[in-house]
This record gives sequence, structure tokens and C-alpha cells, in this order.
Amino acid sequence: MDDLTNLFATPSRRDLLRWGVACGAAGVLCPLSGRGALAQDAAGKSELVGPKLEGVARHEAMFWEAQDEKRVKCLLCPRECEVADVERGYCGVRENQGGEYQTLVYGALCSANVDPIEKKPLFHYLPGTTAFSIATAGCNIECKFCQNWQISQFRPEQVDSVLITPDRLIAACRARRAPTIAYTYSEPVVFYEYMHDTAALARKQGIGSVMISNGYIQEKPLRQLCRHLTGVKIDLKAFTEKFYQESCAGELKPVLRTLEILKELGIWFELVVLVIPTLNDAPDEVKRMSEWVLKHLGPNVPMHFTRFHPTYRITNLPRTPIPTLEHCRKIALDAGVHYVYAGNVPMHPGENTYCHNCGHELIHRLGFRVQSNHIAEGKCPKCGTTIPGVWSQEQALAFEPRS
Repeated sequence: MDDLTNLFATPSRRDLLRWGVACGAAGVLCPLSGRGALAQDAAGKSELVGPKLEGVARHEAMFWEAQDEKRVKCLLCPRECEVADVERGYCGVRENQGGEYQTLVYGALCSANVDPIEKKPLFHYLPGTTAFSIATAGCNIECKFCQNWQISQFRPEQVDSVLITPDRLIAACRARRAPTIAYTYSEPVVFYEYMHDTAALARKQGIGSVMISNGYIQEKPLRQLCRHLTGVKIDLKAFTEKFYQESCAGELKPVLRTLEILKELGIWFELVVLVIPTLNDAPDEVKRMSEWVLKHLGPNVPMHFTRFHPTYRITNLPRTPIPTLEHCRKIALDAGVHYVYAGNVPMHPGENTYCHNCGHELIHRLGFRVQSNHIAEGKCPKCGTTIPGVWSQEQALAFEPRS
């Protein structure tokens, strides 16, 4: 691999791919595309990031065990795929080579962007800052409503990628003055090794890491990873096994266990529920979900009920009615959850943060922009109540798991 040390050097039209890193309010996902094009930032500067990846990026996988006849058993996610020689697991990015399990996407970035942290969405984690957001191909479930299916449901050979080592990614993040790296867009669990190594190195250099995930991961790798992360966002797809099985090819129970472990470890995390008309929007289901969150996770875990837009394999349903989101939000608030948001509805009052004690508006948002932030040293300026969250980089980097 070429040693590309000048982040803003003029790249060869023959060797480089486009890498979109335009930082703006919309924070639009920029997949790599085309040969011979340069990425441009908001000021119009061309940016050199890395060489085009030909083939796959092999690296020793973590969390697996050898079986008879050169078979391996993956212990990373709840599927526990048993993989024969020269075959791959369900995710399509982990392969058995002669009885040795390998990841095929170590540093093989297919999408990148500098996003507002609010786009993740994380509303109680360094509000108003940016996150250098990256992804590789692959996912360990298949949501029929996935907005990034062009990368999550493809194998690494089917998408354009550039090869970026952890230190190169951290250097690019630092150049962009982003305090956080976000592992997002597809499913970071399937590029676990790259996320793990990058997060560990980044933290030593004063940069935080947040995982934006479906939560479909085994306990041991999750605990190991959280030693290096500074925040997590989990997509809780629904609160029924039926939905997970029929709409996501997954299971609910392991995700709930992930949430319990995150709570036990003490890492900051937030929940997002994409509300899909007729599939997971029943008031009784939302009530049971909210009551479970209150009982098992506590009242201070933010819940985001976000608006569905038709995509991928679900194009026959309408966008989520705004009154439905408002009703979901009310159900969760009435159940006792302190911070509940309405997402994908710019200018809605449900995207702002209010003190759970006195109701004072603390953070006013316009889409992904923070218009004002009145939280002072983690407290409400009106009543002095401590507001749960991560409000400084020092606080983020000081996190240590409870166990």
C-alpha cells in the first residue's frame, strides 16, 4: 500500500477514488464512487486520502474458535456462524482460509463524511461538534428498510473502497478538528477489528470513538470494545421477536442483552427507534418498550423516535405521520423516560432538549444544527439539576467501564 503522508496532496487520477468529506448541516453520506475524481471539502480544497483497494483487505479476525475439518465458529455476533474452509459467514466480510478466520474489510473504507454528531443521532454527547464518520461494506442482519443497503448488503468486492490504516484515519480526523470518530452507516460490528484497533489508538491521541450499531453482538467482544469507546448509539428496531425475524432477519433478545451490558458498564448510550407505519408503531408495543427501558436501563437513556421514509424493500408504506411520532414520544415520557425525541422532523419542538426537572429548554436544534446550548457544566442553568450526558471531551476520554 502506498504511504500517503500529505493529506492535501494532489492525487493521481489513475490511482485514487472520490472520498466525500464535505462538512455541512445536512451531513449527507458520501460513498466512494468513480475513478480519477478528487474529494472536495466545503472550501473547495481537494483531499488525498488513500489508494483504491483492489480485492479485499485481509486481517486476522478476533473472537472465533477452530472446529473439526478446518471449520471455524464465529463468536462475534449471536449468529455464531459455523464456516467451512474458503467460505464466509452471514455478513459476507469474514472468511475461513485453511482453518484461520479472517476479516476482509480491515481499513477498507467505502464511505466517509464529517457529520454533525446530531446526525448519528447522539443528542447528549458533545452537542454541536462533528464526528469523522466511516464505514466498510457488510452487516450481520438485513433490515428491509435499510437506508444504506448499497453498502450494508453488499460484499466487499462489490463496492469501491480505499485502504486506510488506523493511524491515517486518526490523522485525517485530527486535520478536520473532529473530536470523535463514528463507526456508522453500515454495521460496525462486522468491521470489529478495525474499529477496535482504531478506537484504542484514537483514545490515546485524545480522540473519542462512538459506535452506531444494531447491537447484534456477543457479550465478550462488546465488553472488550467498550474499553476503548466513548459512546454508543443502538438502533432498537422494534419490541417484538416477530418484527426482528420478519423485517430484520435477526432476534430481539440479544439486542436487549446488549443494552443491559451497556448500562452495566456505564458507557454513555442512546436509543433510536425508526417508527414504521403498521409494523412497529402500535401504542401497546411502544408502551411495553418504554416500560422495559425504564426498568432495565433507567430514566436517563435518551430515546429517539424517528420518521420512516420508504426505501430498499419497503416502498409500499407511507412516511411516518408526525402525529404518530408525537404519540410515541408522549407514551415514553408518560412512562417516565426523561429525554425523548422526535427525529427526522426538522423544526419540531420534540428535537430540542428540556430539563426533566423544570422543563426549561436547554438545547435548541434546527435539524442537525445546534442553535443554542444553555447547559452549564452539565447542569440546567435554571434549577441546577444535573443533565445526563457527555458534555466535554475530557469527560468522554475519562470514561472507564465499571467492569
